[in-house]
Amino acid sequence: MTGQTLSTLVDTQERQAGFSRHQLLLIALLAFTQFAIIMDFTIMLPLGAAVSAYAFSAGIAGILAAGFADRFDRKHLLLFFYVGFVLGTMLCATAQDYHALLLGRILTGLFGGVIGSVVLAIITDLFQVHMRASSNGW
Repeated sequence: MTGQTLSTLVDTQERQAGFSRHQLLLIALLAFTQFAIIMDFTIMLPLGAAVSAYAFSAGIAGILAAGFADRFDRKHLLLFFYVGFVLGTMLCATAQDYHALLLGRILTGLFGGVIGSVVLAIITDLFQVHMRASSNGW
């Protein structure tokens, strides 16, 4: 696809969906964070106990974050949890034994389990009601 054709395609999609270039960039960044979390979970899926440790810690983190998440800016909250998610994933990658891997998955779940709700909160804050469904669809 040439640059002109791609630019025309993006302009056409913008007019149809009603999104500005800034909004499309924001949607792409939020979609990338969601994609990274899903890929991390999918890659670790064959390790049954490590996956359940992620799920349990993500559930606990979601309940705990519900009490304080509204006090902070959504962007800073997303950056904090994504950095923690990346550090937990790096700990998993460098784990020398099963216990270090399990600790890495727990840490990754504590941070990664909240990111989905923060992404939805950002979409709710930044998009008008009639644009939320199509921004979630992207």
